[in-house]
Amino acid sequence: MAKIKYAYQDEYDGKTAKAAGRALKISPKHAVEICSAIRGMYLDEAKEYLEQVIRMETPIPFKRHNKKVGHKRGLKGWPTGRYPVKAATQILQVLVNAEANAEYKGLDVDDLKIVHASSHRGYVIRGWTARAFGRASPFNTTTTHVQIVLGEA
Repeated sequence: MAKIKYAYQDEYDGKTAKAAGRALKISPKHAVEICSAIRGMYLDEAKEYLEQVIRMETPIPFKRHNKKVGHKRGLKGWPTGRYPVKAATQILQVLVNAEANAEYKGLDVDDLKIVHASSHRGYVIRGWTARAFGRASPFNTTTTHVQIVLGEA
């Protein structure tokens, strides 16, 4: 297995905890918007925010991938948004894993802040779907790599 580097340079001198989700079967565009929404939040605040998104109470603002996205109530300063439940569930699991890594390293869990959250496109799982007259069309599944770094504030 290849050694995977983080897209983050440690400037907190070891006061960080990292976690990554590899080849998650979620939308890369949804993951980008979720990571930009939670970046800079405190850990407890981000976990509660993602749980509200999963319950479809609070929308994620779609600032980059927002073509033909409807307006949602409850967004401050940005009109378009969605409720990406599947992607929020997977990113919440990576966030909980980062919290466990921080606790193992002896960091203060109550004072953790998300200093880095990014997502990148993973590999594409090739597939086919049946069509009429014995033909087939590609039916691919995209994957996403997610990286989260927590640091003591």
